[in-house]
Parts: sequence; C-alpha cells; structure tokens
Amino acid sequence: MPTAESRLTRSRLLLLALLGAGAPAGAEPAPPPPISANALGGTVAGARGPEAGVWVIAETRDLPTRFAKIVVTDDQGRFVIPDLPAATYQVWTRGYGLVDAAKVEARPGERLDLRAVPAPSEREAAQYYPGLYWYALLGMPSASEFPGTGDRGNRIPPTMKSQAAWVDTIKNMCQSCHALGSRGIREVPAFFRTGQDSVTAWAMRTQAGQAQAYMALAMGSLGADRANALFADWSDRIAAGELPFAKPERPQGVERNIVVTSWDWASPKHYQHDAISTDKRNPRLNADGLIWGSPEESTDLVPTLDPLRHVAGEVRHPYLDPKTPSSLDAARGPSAYWGEEPIWDGHTSIHNVMLDEAGKVWFTARLRPRENPAFCRTHPSAAAAPLQVSDRQLSLYDPATGRWELIDTCFTTHHLYFGHDPDNTLWTSAGGPASGVVGWLNTRVFRETRDAAKAQGWTPIIVDTNGNGRRDAHVEADQPVDPGKDKRVMAAFYGVMPSPVDGSIWGQSMDRGFSRIDQPGYIIRLDPGPDPSRTALAEIHQPPEGSFGPRGLDVGLDGVVWTALSSGHLARFDRAQCTGPLNGPGAAEGRLCPEGWRLYRFPGPQIRGLDESGSAEHAYYVWVDRYNVLGLGANVPIASANGGERLLALVDGTFVSLRVPYPLGFFTKNVDGRIDDPAAGWKGRGLWTTSGTRANFHGEGGTEAAPKVFKFQLRPDPLAQ
Repeated sequence: MPTAESRLTRSRLLLLALLGAGAPAGAEPAPPPPISANALGGTVAGARGPEAGVWVIAETRDLPTRFAKIVVTDDQGRFVIPDLPAATYQVWTRGYGLVDAAKVEARPGERLDLRAVPAPSEREAAQYYPGLYWYALLGMPSASEFPGTGDRGNRIPPTMKSQAAWVDTIKNMCQSCHALGSRGIREVPAFFRTGQDSVTAWAMRTQAGQAQAYMALAMGSLGADRANALFADWSDRIAAGELPFAKPERPQGVERNIVVTSWDWASPKHYQHDAISTDKRNPRLNADGLIWGSPEESTDLVPTLDPLRHVAGEVRHPYLDPKTPSSLDAARGPSAYWGEEPIWDGHTSIHNVMLDEAGKVWFTARLRPRENPAFCRTHPSAAAAPLQVSDRQLSLYDPATGRWELIDTCFTTHHLYFGHDPDNTLWTSAGGPASGVVGWLNTRVFRETRDAAKAQGWTPIIVDTNGNGRRDAHVEADQPVDPGKDKRVMAAFYGVMPSPVDGSIWGQSMDRGFSRIDQPGYIIRLDPGPDPSRTALAEIHQPPEGSFGPRGLDVGLDGVVWTALSSGHLARFDRAQCTGPLNGPGAAEGRLCPEGWRLYRFPGPQIRGLDESGSAEHAYYVWVDRYNVLGLGANVPIASANGGERLLALVDGTFVSLRVPYPLGFFTKNVDGRIDDPAAGWKGRGLWTTSGTRANFHGEGGTEAAPKVFKFQLRPDPLAQ
C-alpha cells in the first residue's frame, strides 16, 4: 500500500508538471538562449549529459555589500541568471547528488559551460541535504513514557504530559531558534568534545553563549539529562557514519523558475528576527524602498538595506530608562565560535517590525525595566485585567525626519499588525501566556494626542460559555465552567492578524503541554465589540485530533485562517464551514467546529517512531500571499519551513518547495511581499525575508557569515530574462 509520503510525492509531481515541469532530465540539449548584457547564462552538464534541477550561484563582493543570485537549470541543463549589477562574479553549481564544482569567474553578458561534479559518496552527497533529513534521525521517547516519571524514573519531568508535547518542545523551542539539523548542530564542535563524553559535551554546548537561559528552559522542560542523552546519541550515530534514510528531490516544474537574490546586512555577531519591506494591506507601499530588520536580543542597531544601490545601513534604537536590561547582562558559557566574547549587546529586544500606511516604521521593543508605570494601575483596561509588568512595548521611527517616538504600553508586545479600520488600530500579540491579554494602540488617537495611555487598551480573552452572545461576568481560567457565566482563558496571542473580512482579530496561542499550565495550543477569534476592554468576546479552536502545536498565523482576503503545526502540517481553518453554535459550555474546550479544519502534511520524512501522518518538517510562521505577489495565485499560504531550508507554498492542495541552497542552513521566521512596479511583471515584484537563526555561524561561512536579506521572484520559465 502506498504511504502518505508517496501519495503526496505523486500529487506534487503532477501539479508541478502541470505548472511547467517540461521534459525529463537527460533530454537532448537545446541551443542556449541569447544572453542579455546584464545576465549570465549557459549550460550545466555532467558525465551523462545535461543536468536538470541544479542550482547555479553567482556571488560578488564588488558591490557595497556581498551580493548573490541563485537560479535553477531547466530540463535541458540550461540556465540564465538575470539582472546582475556590473561586477565580477564567482559562479558555481550545487545540487543533490553532487558536490560543489570549482568556481568560475565571469562578468554579465558572458556565456558559461559549467560542469556538475558527482558526489564521490553518499556521505558527501548528504552534506547538501536540508537539515530536516538529518534531524529526522533524532531519537524520541516512546509514547508510553508519558507523562514523565522524573528523576526516579525515565528522567522526563512529570510536567511533560505527552509525546506530542515533547515533539512540540523540540520544534517550537529548539528548532524555532536554530537550524536544528544543520551541520553546525548535528556535529558537536571539538571545543566541547575534547576530554568529554558526548552527553557532557551536549550539556556544555547548551550552556554556551548568551542564549543559555532560553536553552536551559527548553532542556529543563524536556528533562535535561534525558534530552542531552538523546541528542548525544543522535550526533554520535552521525559521527559514526549514519546517513539520512530519505533523500530530497531536485526542484521540479515551477520550482525551477525561482530566482533568489541575497544581500549581506548587519554584523556576523548579530542576528535578525524579522524583516519588512511594505504594508501588508498595500503591497505597493514603499516601492524600491529600504528593507528594515529587527535584531531582537542581539543589538540595538536596526539594519536597513537599499536593494537598488546594494547598500546596508543601520539606525540605533533608543530606550526610555537607562536601567533597561541588556543582553550583555545575561549569564553565558564559553562559545566554540566566540570564546568568552559576549557578542550580543541589545537593550531593546526588537522582536517585530512593521510599516504603516505612511511608510513609517513600527517596532515591538523593550524601552524600560519590567515594572509598569503608575498610569497602568488606573487605566480603564485595568478594571478588566490589571497588569503589573510589561516585557516589551512599542516604538515608531520616521525615516524622513529621523525622529523616534517611544510608546510605553502596559501590555507586553511581540508581533504587531495594523487593522483595516479607520483608526488603523495596531493590534499586538504578547508571545507567552503569562499576561493573558490582547493589547492594541489606536494610532489615530496617538497621532492626534501623542498620549500613549489614552491611545492604548487591552482585554482578557473571555469565551461566551453561557451562550447569550454578550460578555458577562466570568469565571477565571483555573475555575470550572459556570453555566451562568462566561469563562476566561489564560492564553495570549503569539501570532496575531486582523481579518480583512469582518473586523475580527485572529490570534494563535502556543501549546503548553510541557508545563504546569497544561493548555493546548489554539487559534483564537476575537470580536472586539464597541468597547473591547469590556465587550470583546473570543472563540477558541483546537487543531484536529492527532495534530498539535500551532505556531504563526495569517488570514487571506477570503477570511480563511492558516497556521503551521508542529505535528508536521499546514492547517487551514475556515469559520464559514462551521455548522453549529460556537458559544455555550462546550466553547471552553475549543472543539465546536471540527468541520472547519483541513490539514496538509508537510513534505519530507517523519522522525522514526512518530505518526507517519505527520512530518519532521517544521515551520516557524505562515504568511498568506493575498495579492499574488509571488505569482502562484492569490491567497496562497507560504510557510517558513526551516527544516527543509525553504519556503513552502501550498497551491491547490500541493506544496511547491522553494529551497535556498546557499548558504547551507537557510532559516527564516517571516515572509513579506512587495510590488515595486505592477507593470513590470515578475521583475516588478517579489517576496522578502531575512536569515532568522540566532546563530548564523552554525551555517555555511562560520563566524564570517553575516545575516542576509533574501528576495524570491518567480519567472514564467527558467530562462526568462
């Protein structure tokens, strides 16, 4: 009987063929196309003829910042790298089943005949596989070992309730910050191995650098002794020669039409969480303008990129209070890459960045110590949910004047998106569940008054469990449902997105099955009502049985909600498909609309011992291409699938894989789409993102690897210029 993976592969290949797969590899070569003065082109051949589905990379350091372009050969081994700035390039080939060919020097306008070099062994071929194929080898505790029995049993904490919670922790706490299967992770540096057994080496490496507190939290949730032993067994087996049990396919069909452009920005010692190029509500905003980044804990320097002049710059983010904590204060162990040097120096913890309708830049940023100012205690929203602390607030930068505005908020901020209302309300997520509120800033009021207290508000998440359609007195999250009252859910948004359809606000909360909270992940619909602090009502929806771990969320122009699941799925939720009431006593469980869900298994192998209906693949976030910026259709969801080092676009139920092969270890947390020139076809539009790993030095290039900006464009065919 065919497996779910084989069925998916067949349907994927059928779609890709319909989208333009062309003739099979090894066909008779056709004459190479004419090459324009600003392009490079030619053929790639191996010992058996033309090589189809091979990447060709052109890179230069002649420009103000390092620049590269990547394309894929067509079914006859031909390639064209379009729109290259005048410079001298190093050009080489990379592909599955191959090792890198020697680099060739070339300038735009030249035609090249490149060689594909077969890998001399399966082991050398596998070094170019995405990390997904390596971490699928990771051992997992069996389902029968949960809940954990602690130090006197299986060394898994009793708070770890299920195997699903373990998998979710690995993906949403480990893989969400690092490219888990990349070479820099699967091979333990000699710095930690020398004189140590493997378990101790893993314990030491997870205590290295300035992120050790977060790593300690993750390892403690898993049970550090048990987790270190499993990671050590994984890396030992790989060191002894174990290879991935599955192999990736070369790009097919429309996947060969991709053009990926990259620029270095920021410093190799810093990392970027997100990048933004435009306003999600209007992808024509900021045409050809600067790309902006968010460096989170690593620095207060906000990077910029001018993609027309190939110039990387930076702007320093200020903060309100000199006592604002710094990442320099974090405890750290010695690094295999940086020794005792603290490479992060950030106070502002800039997590997310967004452009508004006027092209001004908004950030979620830390401006002060955690304790809230006095106005938070008397704010009208405090009557519904008093807040004592806030970990991150808001800021606004005007590129035209260079002026900063620092906006103190009582609620913690994490992600931020603008609503579709006349006030351009800025809705935020809080990240973790601690605050249990959703916060917002009325930007019209703020612009008119510059009064942050007056412009902001927040609400707890209240579910209509008494079923009367309005918000009433409620029981708290730790109390049983009262049929005469509503119920508070102690969740908070991680992903957040105002609906373009009906004024509702959608959010996604994290699965907490590894903690004392023991709360599943939800997607949440918030209806603000006329006075959100007092009138907002929420619906909660759990993913279907057998799936788990929502992370990230977006909403199409059709009102359909998408989220990525750590069970290895992209999930679709269409509230219009719900057939029964969504309030009443059962609303507190989040199971009232199973018919609204549909799951799509991510391509790639599954970790051995786990349910084959899922995948080892994991996506940090999901972004919906509402306006067909990429060219695969309107309202196409695109997942930042870091295991496969790619973007995954779901087109008519089948995934199109857009892998970035250089540098190895591509890892991103967000996607953004901009239309620079609507009359220029594919050349006038593209998707933008940045390398989002906390440790670029784990990937190809080591300590010289700076974060990169990536632009994805889709041509009508692999040779379009």
